[in-house]
Amino acid sequence: MGRAFEYRKARKMKRWGQMAKVFTKIGREIALAVKQGGPDPDSNPRLRLAIQNSKAANMPKKNVDNAISRASSKDAEDLTEVVYEGYGPFGVPFIVECLTNNSTRTVANVRMYFNRSGGSLGVSGSVAFMFDRKGEFQFELGERDAEELELELIDHGADEIDVDDEGIVYIYTAYEDFGKMQNGLEELGIEVKQASLERFPTATKELTAEQKEEIEKLIEQFEDHDDVQKVFHGMA
Repeated sequence: MGRAFEYRKARKMKRWGQMAKVFTKIGREIALAVKQGGPDPDSNPRLRLAIQNSKAANMPKKNVDNAISRASSKDAEDLTEVVYEGYGPFGVPFIVECLTNNSTRTVANVRMYFNRSGGSLGVSGSVAFMFDRKGEFQFELGERDAEELELELIDHGADEIDVDDEGIVYIYTAYEDFGKMQNGLEELGIEVKQASLERFPTATKELTAEQKEEIEKLIEQFEDHDDVQKVFHGMA
């Protein structure tokens, strides 16, 4: 993944440090998972995944239980997944993934952020082809033999495996192999710290320090919005 991988990792650490907003976003993921597959994590892989991610973010179990309970009630918030594409300043492509109960409000805000930055909101498909969608899983290597584990992970669909200096394993799979890998890790008894579907740019734009600051401001505006779950971009 190189520099793009390191940059995304740094951005994640910053994003996940904003605990209150993280809990809100995970709560919405839980709500959507319950809406789509029911409140039992044993029979709902998406809910199981959301709960795993809540643990990685140190979200209290009470918050998780409350989110499941609210999503199971007849008055549950009606959430919809929406993906917006566009260009930020300097022609940097963006994909903004949202969960919203009011898509009219959300698209108006997303368009405003693009316009104010000198960019523009695009139509569906306008930049998606510039990104590869992959599954990403993280867990601790621990006492496992890295070479043996790698062979097992490849059998379950791993395309790429990285281990950082702290012994955290990063696995990347094709989008369609996400569920296969999730099931495989459970079979291997591996406790996943975090799992998600990510979008990696196939090419990145080199910018000056000043230009990067403008892109950073736009990213932060998106991430601070309650309806926005994830932001992907093509800045190097």
